[in-house]
Amino acid sequence: MRHEKWLAQYRSRLQRAKTPRDGVLAVFGSYLDSAASAGGTGFRGCRLLNAAAELPDGDEGRALVRRHEEEVEHLPAGHLAELLPDRPDTARTTAEHLAFLLEGAVTRAGPEGDATRLRRARAMAARLLDQL
Repeated sequence: MRHEKWLAQYRSRLQRAKTPRDGVLAVFGSYLDSAASAGGTGFRGCRLLNAAAELPDGDEGRALVRRHEEEVEHLPAGHLAELLPDRPDTARTTAEHLAFLLEGAVTRAGPEGDATRLRRARAMAARLLDQL
């Protein structure tokens, strides 16, 4: 359910994207949307990852979360492939780099209870994309 809500936020941002660069940044923006919608409880990071951390190895719930994470990682990869059609290796490594940046920001933002890390990660991603 939460994953579907997140995907809807991403698709909404993607409709406004004019370039592949905008598409990559839409992924970061969707996490900012999630943080903004946390309301009075405060942002606690990725609830799916938080839940998965409590599940035992081999639990189907962990596999479900892993599939979500893989899907999210593939979203910017597609935009980067479009942005860098003649540089597939650079597109792949940049997608992985951005996935680590995003996951690190979400992980740090959770205990901190706000979206500052997410905003900074989005700005870092934008700078990295500008250097490609």
